Amino acid sequence: MLILALFGLTGILASGADRKPAPSPDQSNLLVCMKGLPGCDFSALQPIEVKQVADASLKRNLAYCMDGSTLCDPTRLQPAEITSVGASRYRRNLQKCMDGAATCDLISLNSKDAAAVHTARGQRNFERCLAGSATCDPLQLTEGETKSVQTAFARNNLDRCMGGSPSCDPLRLTPKEAATVKIAALRRNLARCMDGSPSCDPLALTDAEAKSVRVAFQRRNLALCTQGLASCQPLELKPSDLAAARTAFRNRNIESCKRGLPACDPSLLTGPEMASVTEAFKERRNRQRPLDSKP
Repeated sequence: MLILALFGLTGILASGADRKPAPSPDQSNLLVCMKGLPGCDFSALQPIEVKQVADASLKRNLAYCMDGSTLCDPTRLQPAEITSVGASRYRRNLQKCMDGAATCDLISLNSKDAAAVHTARGQRNFERCLAGSATCDPLQLTEGETKSVQTAFARNNLDRCMGGSPSCDPLRLTPKEAATVKIAALRRNLARCMDGSPSCDPLALTDAEAKSVRVAFQRRNLALCTQGLASCQPLELKPSDLAAARTAFRNRNIESCKRGLPACDPSLLTGPEMASVTEAFKERRNRQRPLDSKP
């Protein structure tokens, strides 16, 4: 029994050691003060706790100053800390200047870093000029950069002119480039004319191209007339095409009459055609009669 009692006491002690005791009100207040949270009761702190809270506050202030936070109080910094904070501030400002930020303070940079910032700014301007950006400052370009930008602009302008872009500047083209651009423009005009585009300029076509465009137009017009579309121009049809269009129209009219559609014109039907229409109506009525006879 004594042994069992000892084992039970040991278990109770072990389970009590595993559970962390809840902080007392004094300890909770200390944690709040250590973290710098509102609600800290400084009057309840012990002298040693006041020292701990003060040290924690100094550490937070140093962190704020190192990060450039507005919560930083530089008057609380130690001399060594002031040096570290100053170096951190200098690095942040240098990075802003290298990135071209508006908040950069160029005056505070040393000559070496100022030269690096100037080089970075020139490189950014050069890249903007190469891209044709409106923020490009050509006065900041070196002689070599100016030539590179002019070459890039001429190449981009040629590409725009070849594509028929309205931003093309034909006055900047060389005679050879202008001839190439003109050939591309004539080719685009021919494609528009072949497609029946209203932007086609028939006056820019050669005799052979005009004939090809005419053949393409007649082929499209015949297809429109054969399908009975409103955009058909029957007066533009050749006699053979007109006969084909009339045959297609007659077949459509017969089909419309068989189906009882409003587009049917019975006056155009021949005797055999009228007989076929009558037969179609009979068949349709025969199919409907069994359905109508059902109760």
